[in-house]
Amino acid sequence: MGGSGQLKTQIRNCRICAERFAATATAHAPRPVVWFRPTARILIAGQAPGARVHGSGRPFTDPSGDRLRAWLGLTEAEFYDKDRVAVVPMGFCFPGYNDKKADLPPPAVCSRTWHHLVMAELPGVRLKVLVGAHAQRYHLGVKAPVTELVRGWRDHAPQVFPLPHPSWRNTAWLKKNPWFEAELLPVLQARVKELMR
Repeated sequence: MGGSGQLKTQIRNCRICAERFAATATAHAPRPVVWFRPTARILIAGQAPGARVHGSGRPFTDPSGDRLRAWLGLTEAEFYDKDRVAVVPMGFCFPGYNDKKADLPPPAVCSRTWHHLVMAELPGVRLKVLVGAHAQRYHLGVKAPVTELVRGWRDHAPQVFPLPHPSWRNTAWLKKNPWFEAELLPVLQARVKELMR
C-alpha cells in the first residue's frame, strides 16, 4: 500500500472525536468520509460532511452538492471522478447538531491532525475551490467575512476560487449578490472545464 492508500486508511480509522460526537444531540459515531487520489487536479475544500453524507459515505450527496455541481459545471460522474477531483473538508466527519438542530463546526483537531498530510499527497492540484469560511481561513490564511473574500475572487483566480456555501440557506445571499452568478461562475466553470480535459 502506497503513502496515499495508507493515509486514507489511517483517516478512515480515526476516532479522535468519538467522545465529542457521542456528546452531541445526534450522539453519533465517527465516520470519516475520505475522497481523494494523488492525481486530482481540482480540490473542493469544504467545511464538514452533513448528516446525509454521514449516511451515504460520499461527499455532497445532498441538495448543496447539486447546487455546487451546477456552479462548477460538472456532471455527477465528473464530480465523483477521484482521479481528477478531490473533496477534502476541514473536518472529515459529520460534527453533529447542537440542541437547536444547527450544524456544529468541524473540530479543529481534525484539520490539525490530517490536513497537511493530505495536501502533501495532492501535488497535482491546480485549482482550489474553497467552500465557506472554515476552508477559506485555512487555505488563504486570512480571517475575513465570506462575502468579502468571494467578492475579491479575482485576487486569487485562476488557482483559487472562494465560494459561499451552496446551502439553500444562502439563496437570499445569491439574490443580493447577482455578480456571483454573472461574473464569477463563468470564469470558474471555464477553469474547471480546462482542468477536466
